[in-house]
Amino acid sequence: MDLEVRHLRVICAIAEAGSLTRAAASLCMTQPGLSAQLRRIEAMLGGPIFDRGQTGAVPTALGELVLPRARAILPGIDGLLSDTARAARCATSPGRVRLGSVGAPLLADLIVATRELVLGSEVTTRCQYSPSPLLDDLAAGRLEAAVLGDNPGHELPPREGVVLRPVVTEPVFALLASTHPLAGREEVGLTELIEDEWAMPHPDSDRTREYWASVFSRTGRQPHTPYEAEGRQLIDIVRAGLAVSLCQATFLEVPGIVVRPLAGDPLWYRHVLGWRRDGPLAACGDQIVHRVAEGYLATCATAPAYARWRRRRAKSPCPAGRAGDGDPLSPLADRNLVLERAAVADIDPDTRGGIGEGLA
Repeated sequence: MDLEVRHLRVICAIAEAGSLTRAAASLCMTQPGLSAQLRRIEAMLGGPIFDRGQTGAVPTALGELVLPRARAILPGIDGLLSDTARAARCATSPGRVRLGSVGAPLLADLIVATRELVLGSEVTTRCQYSPSPLLDDLAAGRLEAAVLGDNPGHELPPREGVVLRPVVTEPVFALLASTHPLAGREEVGLTELIEDEWAMPHPDSDRTREYWASVFSRTGRQPHTPYEAEGRQLIDIVRAGLAVSLCQATFLEVPGIVVRPLAGDPLWYRHVLGWRRDGPLAACGDQIVHRVAEGYLATCATAPAYARWRRRRAKSPCPAGRAGDGDPLSPLADRNLVLERAAVADIDPDTRGGIGEGLA
């Protein structure tokens, strides 16, 4: 893990706030999440940067060395980002629409909708595992729109000039080798998998690992995770029977891999679309969300485990605050109402309510 600009911002925010609790609030993070990130930063820099006590966070000798340099670097970085974003907007063809995406099943439908609704547009894309850099790029004008995602209690923070629109909240499923003893089950319990070795993505600013850990803590155990991997490497590790993992409900099974719902639906993930308020998609945002929602419904039908899960949930009530309770693509909702509700709430930075209002 390399030292990044965002790490310098964390250090400066803690120093300015004088405590991790106040710094976490200013950074729209939880205190445990900020503490974990600070530990990783200190490991990179070779020692404690702050002494943490009842009186707050006080810079150590190493911290006194790091802070002046961080404070000197950040204004130059901010100026560079602002100038390059402005230059990029001027240099970019008026018809070019730059899209970003996390690993999610919405990008292709977003591309098609953009091409059809923004006539004459040239669409380019780039993908990242974490939504945080993509949201930064949206706010800085380096992207026009992006497919993002978050977890309950760890919602994306509002950003000036950016519209965030929830599309759907879906359950998180288990990813198992086809030879796993539980692979024949229709669903598996999280506690049944706790004894297995796990493969997980590297902890990052998307806070997914932090959310998973908070749910695992309810079992009284944390999984042993000897493998940090993403994408093809993670799939290969699971397929070899070396570990289990978690995945989105729409994950398409490949040979040697099975996807199974988790009993009780303890984990959830929310798909979110974001675009610039002054960008080319602003005038057709409702239509974009509507078309992406249609595409998502089609994708659901191609994921057997998720399709079965949705059919079962259509016949029984869902837990409050989960799918079926404000979820714009709930299997309990009428299809026409579904697609009308998929484009309702424009989320502004000034909005008093949280980004997750009305959603799981």
